[in-house]
Amino acid sequence: MEILRASAHGDKLKALLANNKLPAADRKRVEAAVAKYEGWVQRLSDAEGNLAALVEALNDYKLYIELELIFDAADDFMYRQKGQLKLDNTVLEEFLPYLFDVRLVPGLARIANLNCGSQSSFAGLSFASPFLPLDAGGAFMKLKDQDFAVSKSHRIMITDDPANGNPFETKFYVSHFATEIKTNLDKTMFQEASATAAELKRSVPGSRYILLCEFLDMTPITTKLTSIDEVIVLRKAKRLASNVRAEFSTVAGRQRARQNYENFMKRFPLQRECFERFIWHLNECFPEQEEDAEDVVLGRGYF
Repeated sequence: MEILRASAHGDKLKALLANNKLPAADRKRVEAAVAKYEGWVQRLSDAEGNLAALVEALNDYKLYIELELIFDAADDFMYRQKGQLKLDNTVLEEFLPYLFDVRLVPGLARIANLNCGSQSSFAGLSFASPFLPLDAGGAFMKLKDQDFAVSKSHRIMITDDPANGNPFETKFYVSHFATEIKTNLDKTMFQEASATAAELKRSVPGSRYILLCEFLDMTPITTKLTSIDEVIVLRKAKRLASNVRAEFSTVAGRQRARQNYENFMKRFPLQRECFERFIWHLNECFPEQEEDAEDVVLGRGYF
């Protein structure tokens, strides 16, 4: 089993240091954040599949990034450019691979050639005009980026019959468990995720699609009418109201609201039981024991 622990968040921090738009007043704080990041990664590695320790480390570091680095910035640059800098919303992206662990999901050990992590995954195969050679657009494989996936790698080769020397050949990944991560989930994001989930399940009918978000920014909609298996709200909270967030756009406004914002973030930490629910889905998708063998099916009487 290969766990793809890409340093998505760490790369964003280091890119920020190289950004010539970073205010001089915040440079030392970003340098300190890089050191803090290295300590966080070590802390996650030391947890060794202990979910309570992993989530505690996540909450400590996430609060540091959200509050001490971004919210307390001496300039407005980091807060106003949150969406482009992606400092806060890549923390979960880098954290999730630590849950793809045989100590938490024993069934992962049963599957060879398995990859866990952010992945561009198979979403469909189509054929174009017969006048086009297969290797020049006559065959096309659609891929979809997944924030996190449990996938298997494959290689495909398609040739003419009889073969004329221009085969379409490529390596690709099939996601059997896909996850999309959102900080604040609104209705538009939900609808987009629903379309992505439907596309995935047309290509991989037995796959599972989970939508993770920190805060809910919409009225809950049942997932039973979609191809999304479940939406998990990690902080069990709604997003702060827009009139409250409007005050955060300036240094002075953030200083006035600092205590209230800190209280809000500490009141709604990322919940361990929500990650337990996520791990439950992983175990359902990748059971430790064979469930489809003939003797098992006949023993229970249904399949």
